[in-house]
Amino acid sequence: MIQSNMAPLGMAVTPHHLASESALAVLREGGNALEAMVAAAATIAVAYPHMNGLGGDGFWLVIPPQGEPIAIDASGAAGSLAHFDFYQGEAHIPHRGPKAALTVAGTVSGWAEALRLSQELGATPLPLARLLRDAIRYAADGIPVTASQSAATAAKQHELRDQPGFAATFMPDGAVPQPGSRFTQPALADTLSQLTEQGLESFYRGDLACKLAQGMSALGMPITLEDLQQQRARRCTPLHVVHSEGDIYNMTPPTQGLVSLAILGITDQLEMANADEAQTVHRIVEATKKAFALRDRHITDPRHVETDLQTLLTPDYLATLASQIDDTHAAPWGTGRGPGDTVWMGVMDSSGLAVSFIQSIYHEFGSGVVLPDTGITWQNRGAAFSLQPDHLLALAPGKQPFHTLNPAAARLKDGRTLVYGSMGGDGQPQTQAAIFTRHVIQGLPLQQAVSAPRWLLGRTWGQASDSLKLESRFAPETFERLRQLGHEVESLEDYSEAVGHAGAIVRHNNGMLEGAFDPRSNGSAAGF
Repeated sequence: MIQSNMAPLGMAVTPHHLASESALAVLREGGNALEAMVAAAATIAVAYPHMNGLGGDGFWLVIPPQGEPIAIDASGAAGSLAHFDFYQGEAHIPHRGPKAALTVAGTVSGWAEALRLSQELGATPLPLARLLRDAIRYAADGIPVTASQSAATAAKQHELRDQPGFAATFMPDGAVPQPGSRFTQPALADTLSQLTEQGLESFYRGDLACKLAQGMSALGMPITLEDLQQQRARRCTPLHVVHSEGDIYNMTPPTQGLVSLAILGITDQLEMANADEAQTVHRIVEATKKAFALRDRHITDPRHVETDLQTLLTPDYLATLASQIDDTHAAPWGTGRGPGDTVWMGVMDSSGLAVSFIQSIYHEFGSGVVLPDTGITWQNRGAAFSLQPDHLLALAPGKQPFHTLNPAAARLKDGRTLVYGSMGGDGQPQTQAAIFTRHVIQGLPLQQAVSAPRWLLGRTWGQASDSLKLESRFAPETFERLRQLGHEVESLEDYSEAVGHAGAIVRHNNGMLEGAFDPRSNGSAAGF
């Protein structure tokens, strides 16, 4: 059985061990958790290119040693040319190709904002070239292809190989790269090097921005240089719920952080500490249905949100939702928003600073479009927009799309600090609830809470079914009891990627750091 790792001075948990080591090396050299996370983010953009990259978005949840948590929204808006006429004749926004690549990539602006925050917190900055050094080396010299990347390429090649730049970048020999083969990204190495020379701002307001805009125009993407120039990461106050175990924090719109908090707030009104396996799954699933209803009613671009979402997280309101849950029968269930490929990463340093972070290009390989001479795969997050003018998520130039991404953190009443999260679209809030409930409420050791069999209410890639899917490691009697409760239950393989790559770090009261990674990933918990 995998054991959690413990260390006194620093801890990084990521879904790819090379990213964990990049973060750890920065911590060893005196960098703080924010700088370490930038290093990890750059490395994993190279090492897990099917799940994230410079052409995507990011969200940060920063828990300082003292004071209030800080969130950073590093997501981009729809381009100024992304209007209804641009999609004339389309029933919906395509998921692949230049028309799917319609929102500005915010990830790099988030790296820049995190480093500004780092200096404000008193850090003596490490050079940007140091933070991106590993990523540049891995892009230039190559990384071993993971089974995850190989499988994603094989599964989606029919819809990706003809997208601009895709085959030349990800199928350089004309075939799906095999696990363990060497995969180089020389154009991406040059782009990362250019960022170290000209600064992260050059992605939006420099020579690199001009190159990106020229490529976008040539490919027919609806994003302009002016759109890039307007991108700024935005600091905001995270949403939070007061839980019987402490304060739990998550992201504001346009993300579904509300969902993750509402699930835990609702189940806090139920009896979870002594719940058995079937009861735990049933109660969290039923709370998830309530939370998804809130999401679909309220969450959009923050400028268009008409309700103070914090009012939906009061004990009285959550108690009302909890009272509507039937412990003996599953409620009807509509449809979810589907899956999403993402990376969650956590870092804590010796000063008490903790970071919970997510970076994504939405679907695997995003839009499939690789911008010329940059190695950057552009996201397809804008596919979340609707082409129905009266829809909450109706497309408009300059509007932020809906995001499933939501990094989580908690300050527990017993004095511990927890950062945790997962990839996986609809599955993210469900996995967060599983980890928090199992570890904090039911007392399962941290690594076991992450490794234990999980479930997903909703769709997996390539499936139209919105059933309740459980990893087959659950006990047969759990499957049967959930069916008896009225759930439409299906079985997933053991350690299925469909339930996401999760992770967590706890800072104990004696200062020791404990990290747990997901055996479903290529990750690690690395500490010193």
